[in-house]
Parts: sequence; C-alpha cells; structure tokens
Amino acid sequence: MTISGIRLALVLSALVAATALSVALAAENLGMLVPCALCLLERWPYRIVIGLAVIGLVLPTSLARIALVLVALMLVGSVAMAGVHVGVEAGWWPSPMPECAAPRLMHGTIAEMLANMPEHPSKPCDEPTYLFPGLPFSIAGMKLAFGLVFLGSVITSLLRTRNTARRCRRKPGG
Repeated sequence: MTISGIRLALVLSALVAATALSVALAAENLGMLVPCALCLLERWPYRIVIGLAVIGLVLPTSLARIALVLVALMLVGSVAMAGVHVGVEAGWWPSPMPECAAPRLMHGTIAEMLANMPEHPSKPCDEPTYLFPGLPFSIAGMKLAFGLVFLGSVITSLLRTRNTARRCRRKPGG
C-alpha cells in the first residue's frame, strides 16, 4: 500500500490543485469576478503543487514521499497566504502587496498621471468578495478553509503511508 498510497496521494493532490485553479479561472472569466493581487499570488502554491506531484509520480518511492512532503509545505504556504488575505479583509493588518493600494496620482501633469496608471484596474485586497448573499464568508475565507482541508488530507496521507510502511517492515512473530 505504501507505493500506491503515496502515488495516489500525489495524483489526487495534482487533481485537487488543478481543480482549485480551474474554479478560480472560471470565477474570473465566467463569473466576472476581478481578482486582487493577493488572489493572484495565492494561485502560485497550487501551480507548484501540480508540478511537485507530477514530478513525484516518476520518482522512486522514497523520493516520491519527499515530493508529497514538499506538497504539504506548499499547502502550508497557501494556507498562510489565505490567512493573511482574510486578515487584510478583516482590517487586522494592511496588505503586504503594494498593488493592493490604489495608485497615488496627485503630482505631475495629466499625461504623467495617465502614464503611471495601472494597465488593468485591480480590486482592492481589503474589499471582500462574497459568493453567497447574506453569508459573511468571503472567497479568501473559502480559500483558507479549502487550503486547511487540502493540507489536512495530504498530512493524513503521509501519516497513513508511513504507518503502513512500518507495519510492512515488521517481521512476523517479532
């Protein structure tokens, strides 16, 4: 079970991460939701998870296990970023991203101000987006909850495959 357990966890991790990215792109393109700078940054751990999982599938079991540990570490980073985003939305701290603030266009000529404007309008990071009216659970909060469940699943897979490997190594009657 160790080999298939680790490989299954890697395949599922890649599929879950790809699904998360697909949902984000669908919400952006079909749902007409504008992502903020933190939202765009929070997609990177999922891209890295996909890469690590695919690489882990072609590695020997011991290295595949290390790839799954790296997947878990990427998810810790994802959860941390989502937590920061939730805190920014709640007003607990300012956004660490300079893109989250509105551009300051107070000085210079009109031409200089227009040249300094961003190419695409961005959504402020401290303005929560709610998918369900009346439910005060923003998309950043959903990403945090999703990331925690995903991380918990990967950690559970790591623990189960480790315990199974230990049982298989024990000698009968020993």
